[in-house]
Amino acid sequence: MPLPPPLIQFLASVHPYDTLSSADLEALADLCEAKSYAPGETVFALGDKVTDLIIINEGEIEITDEVDVQLSILGPRNSFGERALLRGELASRTATVTAQATLILMPAATLFALIEKQPAVSKFFDRRRPAGRQKKDLTTLSVGQLMTHDPVTCTPDTTIRDAAAMMHEAQISSICITDVEGFKGIVTVRDMTGRVVARGADISGPVSEVMTTECLTLGPKALVTDVLHLMVEPGIGHIPVVEGTDILGIVTQTDLTRAQAMSSADLVRRVARSKDAGTMARATAEIPQLLVQLVDTGNRHEVITRLITDIADTATRRLLTLAEAQLGSAPVPYLWLACGSQGRQEQAGVSDQDNCLILSDAVTDADLPYFEALAKYVCDGLDACGYFHCPGDMMASNPRWRQPLKVWRGYFEGWIKKPNPEAQMLASVMFDLRPIGGDESLWAKLHEDTLKAASANSIFTAHMIANALKHQPPLGLLRGLATIRSGEHRNHLDLKHNGVVPVVDLGRIYTLQGQLRPANTRARLEAAIKAGFLSRSGGADLLDAYDLIATTRLEHQASQIKAGEKPGNHLDPSSLSDFERSHLRDAFVVVKTMQSAVGSGKGALG
Repeated sequence: MPLPPPLIQFLASVHPYDTLSSADLEALADLCEAKSYAPGETVFALGDKVTDLIIINEGEIEITDEVDVQLSILGPRNSFGERALLRGELASRTATVTAQATLILMPAATLFALIEKQPAVSKFFDRRRPAGRQKKDLTTLSVGQLMTHDPVTCTPDTTIRDAAAMMHEAQISSICITDVEGFKGIVTVRDMTGRVVARGADISGPVSEVMTTECLTLGPKALVTDVLHLMVEPGIGHIPVVEGTDILGIVTQTDLTRAQAMSSADLVRRVARSKDAGTMARATAEIPQLLVQLVDTGNRHEVITRLITDIADTATRRLLTLAEAQLGSAPVPYLWLACGSQGRQEQAGVSDQDNCLILSDAVTDADLPYFEALAKYVCDGLDACGYFHCPGDMMASNPRWRQPLKVWRGYFEGWIKKPNPEAQMLASVMFDLRPIGGDESLWAKLHEDTLKAASANSIFTAHMIANALKHQPPLGLLRGLATIRSGEHRNHLDLKHNGVVPVVDLGRIYTLQGQLRPANTRARLEAAIKAGFLSRSGGADLLDAYDLIATTRLEHQASQIKAGEKPGNHLDPSSLSDFERSHLRDAFVVVKTMQSAVGSGKGALG
């Protein structure tokens, strides 16, 4: 029988059905039915054929996987069953009623008809990333995404000499001419050669005498393809980007070449050839624009962060080489390691440095000043390159984190035997260590022995789990999004500490439980699934959730960089579409339930 009026009104308040017209909603209600379930009843079980999409009007439903690990607790306004329906598969989960429930059952054929006819419904049930995440070609980007912002300008009455000096000082090939009325023209190096030098023009005269006034311009929404066409036909190398009378930026052949060639490999090459930290810093200063380009061209989040981390690794190794060139060869073998986001190969738009030094046990007191100087040189160099000094002083420049191998072995043994709060914090950071430069044999055996000892100590593992669960996804009443309540970031979500970090912590726990080798979070989750410490379906959900959260964070940082802001981690959820908020909430629910599974001892399946 059709839905009663109260349930029709309820359905009209649930996205995406709130987008339907009154007539379409009435028609949908005629095809659905309501059904009551008592606590303990099974809506469908693993291996059942799912015939309906189920929308919860009231009550609570527990979703469990094939090994009875809880994946989710769903309340009113949530739906389930679409996974099996959309994939044409039998149920890979079990749905059990835990509180008296009223459910709306939508037949599969009705759902498919809605998806076909209603764009909003189709978009909602498309669990893939939006089309914008697909790989794009550079030429399809907008000029605004590629141009050099805030180009160097001068007024029409600036002397030719002064204009040339400004171009030379900024190391640029053109200067835009503006006055109170806006953009007036452009002067290029070619103009200086042909109109000034070749003709013997008076360099004390105004630059307006040699500028090009009828130059080709584009708006910020034009495509890079348009730039290419404009440049190729008349053979010009500079296109001012103008909106109205305002000059917003400029695109040059150099910009196009850099954008086409810009990659982590290009920056790695420049960093690796840098003669000092200052030269290196000019290359690393381009990382934010690289991040924007990598995001805009649809690269996956783990690819973007890996490529950006490669630059930090190269900077570290180059600084080690420069330090040795200045200080002489190291007196004994050593190994420089990174921890934190660099250790996990997950650096994004903003990062400080976390690192340490393991010294050979052959080191003597007389050798220690050398390594103190080495650590200071590298840490200060990284700071100059934008990898700021760690606020917690967890760096090789701190003597505590610059020790012989036997001391490091004692550190890890002590943390595992006596997991007090400080030990838990330090172990969490140090379990993400990854060798960067030096003798890797100093780490291999220590790493293996530490994982073995940690996984065998149930008390230590329990403390690490408790420590990991301190970072909770931002979920509030009825699993809605819970924003920060006060302070500078009021009404925002922290996509780092409440988004990415909870998954990072879970990955570290699986690593300890399974003695897994990877340091990267996504690689850890994949290894945990393969090793059986995460169920296939639960692991797939957690990977999808992590991908969505991490991608949303990078997209947010890219948008901040485009706006001329410093990239950060705080996102106003009202800036997201209904589609994005709904899926982000679902991702947080998955993380929360996987935390619950680990906390209850159901996370490991070994």
